[in-house]
Amino acid sequence: MAEIRVKDGEPIEGVIKRMKKIVEKAGILGEVRKREHYEKPSVKKKKKMMAARKRAVKKSRTRF
Repeated sequence: MAEIRVKDGEPIEGVIKRMKKIVEKAGILGEVRKREHYEKPSVKKKKKMMAARKRAVKKSRTRF
């Protein structure tokens, strides 16, 4: 769980900037997006396979 402590006299912009960095580092937004809608296991598997295929094609193109 991400926790942000606000110091006395600290500007709110600085706190928000720090919070964004902590949330991004913890991967909270990605997790929320992933859980936003239910995805069938077969769809997850298909997406994973497509991503692997895309990585393989990209990797083979860069190797000459």
